[in-house]
This record gives sequence, structure tokens and C-alpha cells, in this order.
Amino acid sequence: MSLIPYALTRPFLFGMDAEAAHELTMDMLARGQRTPLQWAWCNETVDDPITLAGLTFPNRVGMAAGLDKNARCIDALGAMGFGFVEVGTVTPKAQPGNPKPRMFRLPEARALINRLGFNNEGLEAFLRNVQQAQFRKQNRRNPMLLGLNIGKNATTPIENATSDYLTCLEGVYPHADYVTVNISSPNTQNLRALQSDAALDALLSAIAERREALATQHARRVPVFVKIAPDLDEAQVAVIAATLQRHGMDGVIATNTTISRAAVQGMRHAEETGGLSGAPVLEASNQVIRQLRTALGSRFPIIGVGGVMSAEDAVSKIRAGADVVQIYTGLIYEGPALVVKAAKAIKAMG
Repeated sequence: MSLIPYALTRPFLFGMDAEAAHELTMDMLARGQRTPLQWAWCNETVDDPITLAGLTFPNRVGMAAGLDKNARCIDALGAMGFGFVEVGTVTPKAQPGNPKPRMFRLPEARALINRLGFNNEGLEAFLRNVQQAQFRKQNRRNPMLLGLNIGKNATTPIENATSDYLTCLEGVYPHADYVTVNISSPNTQNLRALQSDAALDALLSAIAERREALATQHARRVPVFVKIAPDLDEAQVAVIAATLQRHGMDGVIATNTTISRAAVQGMRHAEETGGLSGAPVLEASNQVIRQLRTALGSRFPIIGVGGVMSAEDAVSKIRAGADVVQIYTGLIYEGPALVVKAAKAIKAMG
């Protein structure tokens, strides 16, 4: 277990600007990983393997994309006990993201709002960091899995978005256990339009075709998942489900942040533009998961994410129909102990 209880460090971090605290934490994790300092936050890895899309996940709790956009902290996050870690979103070219301030805490709702906008150092730097990670050299029966999450540059017109996704797919393919196509961030203009019927059909058709070529080239087939928003009605979810299956996608990640403010009205920062994450997203995300499971049948892999702030929340995602879950905002509010608690609670479901 970690040597430093998160309850001691959280007040210090929450006393800082949210993005400054984030950067300080990521710098500490990047510097401390693969050194004795890692004992400050390391946890056991719960053994609860599950096979999805041809991959064996060591347990059913993962790190969601967005925390480690530049893939600097893969080993540090793995040491927290995650069965899988997803990093990114990466874009072909480096970009600064949206103007600051762009990340806000809503502590009374156990929530965050961010409008970071895919700020990252670009594909080349991202891949250098991925290749420095050592987690695959650990002698474990079921090693941690790595997901690489791809997107488009803000300056790329939406009609040319496919080109950015294909560039990123080619770059990350040799290094990923799975690739996530992010079409659901609310912080890149028009990005969510790619979830519409015709646009999604065209994008996934191009990705499926390129993936077949890459599978032949690299002699391995890397699963491709698609990450969708919680702000979809049942008809939209049904169309997305059918499109995923038609193009041979291997799984779906449900969901990204929400643009709804219904659960946080009147709170400080509630009217800030951006995606809302944390406790208020739990039920909306679970509803999309339930609809996806109905539309996709029992065997199609679903990764549930959104509002996992406790072990009980993680269990609720599995009960809604998810096969595995991911955490982000819960880690910020509850610390690394949440990873083990959630993994043990899911394992106890049998």
C-alpha cells in the first residue's frame, strides 16, 4: 500500500489552482516512477483477469484518458494497481489547447469542469514517452494493458478530421494494446459532430480499412475502441451501436464528460464552458451503458467511465452492462486507494 495517505496531500493540492495542481502531480509522478519514490503511491494489483477483444485485462479497473495526455506517467499510474492505463488524447501536431483558466473544481458536487482542448506535445513526443515505459518488462502473468487515445488537431477542419485520426492510428498502432478513437470531447469545436450517422460511418470506414492494412504490416491485430458522449438519446445510441458493429470496431468506451449542468446549477463555476466529470455524470453514463448493452448484445466489449467516485459506483457500472471500468475524477477526489477498493468490489461480485 502507498506510504503517504492521500488525505494528507489532498488539502495542499486543492488549495492550488486545479490545473497547477494537476501539473505538479504529473511532474511528481513522472520524476518518481521507476524509483523508490514510487512507494509513496503504489498499491497491490488485484488479480481479477477478464478477456475482452482478445486482450487479457489483469483486473477490471483502468485509468481513463485525459489525465496523462503526453504518456509521461504510464509506469507511475500502473503502480497504483490499475489493470489498464489509457493515455492521450494525442493529436498529430503539438497544440496548446484552450486559454487558461480551463479547469475548475466543484467540490460540493465532487466534480470537475475542464475545457483543456486536447493540449498535448504532439504525436512524436507522445510516442517517445510511450517507448520509455517499462511496464511490459515486469514479470507478471497478466501484465497491465496500455490504451492509446487519438484525436484531431483543433486547427484541422472537421471535414478533414479523418486524416488526423489515420495519422495518429499509424503512429500509435505498433505500441498500443488497444487504440481509442475519441470523438466525444466537448472541448474541440465540432468534434462531437463526428458521432452523427454519416460522419461516424465515414470515419470508422476509413479507420477499419487502415487498421486492416496495419494488421497485415505489423502481423498483429490491435483492437480499436470508440469513446462516445453521455449526451445522447436512445435513438442516437442505437445508431452508434449499429455503426460500431458494421465497421468491426472491437469495443466502446462510455462515456466522456457531459455538457449538461442540471446536477450542479447554482454552484460556483457551474456555468464555466467545458465538460463536467465526476459524481454528477454517473447516472447519465450508466444510462448510456444500459442502452448500449441492449443494442449491442451480451458479448460486445463496453468500458464504463464517468462518475466512479467509490467502489459502489464501479460496481454500478458493471451492473449497468460494462465489462470493465475507468476512473479519472475519482482519483483526484479519493486518491489511489480507490483503484484497489473498486477492483476488489468488482471481483467480489463473482
